[in-house]
Amino acid sequence: MRKYDYLIVGAGLFGATFAHEMTKAGRTCIAVEKKHHVGGLCASARVEGIDVHLYGAHIFKTDDKETWEFINQFGEFNNFVNTPIAICDGEAYNLPFNMNTFAKVFGVVTPEEARKALSIPNIEAPSNLEDYAISKVGKKIYDMFIKGYTEKQWGKPCSQLPMTILSDIPIRYTYNNNYYNKRFQGVPMCGYDELIRKMFRGISVITGISYKGLKRSCDINAKKIIYTGPIDEFFDYKFGVLKYRSLKFEHKVFDCPNKNGVAVTNYVDKNIPYTRVIEHKHFCNHNSDSTVLTYEFPQNYEIGGEAYYPLNDEESDEMYAKYVEYAKRECPDIIFCGRLGSYRYDDMAECIERARKLAREELSK
Repeated sequence: MRKYDYLIVGAGLFGATFAHEMTKAGRTCIAVEKKHHVGGLCASARVEGIDVHLYGAHIFKTDDKETWEFINQFGEFNNFVNTPIAICDGEAYNLPFNMNTFAKVFGVVTPEEARKALSIPNIEAPSNLEDYAISKVGKKIYDMFIKGYTEKQWGKPCSQLPMTILSDIPIRYTYNNNYYNKRFQGVPMCGYDELIRKMFRGISVITGISYKGLKRSCDINAKKIIYTGPIDEFFDYKFGVLKYRSLKFEHKVFDCPNKNGVAVTNYVDKNIPYTRVIEHKHFCNHNSDSTVLTYEFPQNYEIGGEAYYPLNDEESDEMYAKYVEYAKRECPDIIFCGRLGSYRYDDMAECIERARKLAREELSK
């Protein structure tokens, strides 16, 4: 029987970070991944010489210098700055909401004029996403850019969605199209596929097998399990199915060097079935005669499908709390973590920071 200190279920960014930190400290780790590749939703692949993000745009951003230096040891990052556009009724507008947006929508020039034109109402204690969004950007911007896009994304009216989904709405009274207000941001020049493989260097990774399949077919013993898969699935949905929203991706190659002129384009009109189109070559300025676009279609989540965005309403959070308490009692040697194990949406920097924090806690024991 092969013995390890840690069996890591899920070879995404959280699992790769934890495995790297523990291996560096002298612990033995093995990782299993049900997909046929490492990287989870960060995975990428070369198509027509272009690094294609297989599961939507992944732009690394953080204010934490230590996190930035950590990820850069596995691959050189460029200085890509995300300056997306939104297509509304056939017209292109700059994002995030800034003076360029307001100038086109309202015909204003100065921040003072923009504030007056937005006419943001004072909504005390907003209880849903619609009221919250209007209280931040006003009715006009909400109707044009948020309502249709968000209802497509989540499959529900904004008045029925928790406002935590839009915990932060970037709005600036400057002519600045930089979407992320972060000190460090970029995309790995080597691609996420190679970067995460480097994180797993010297660590055994078995792909194409689920945790339950591993238990049936492999002779592996570990002192602890780091489980980054869905916590409700692990317990056979004992307390119910946690709510998620899913996505479908369509990748298309075009025989031209430049199709959209920007890496990320949001389509906010509700009658257009996709929410975003990604033109990957603009992430790293790949020089090629063709281009690859990825279309993102929101989908209902079904058991066995890909869970992307947790719907953290009151019912789901209460259900998740039941799973956590049950896990503590019944599975003390299994740590449920990562995006699915924790039932939370973390960006890549947050994922790394939580994985490194868990590694420190484990090493301190």
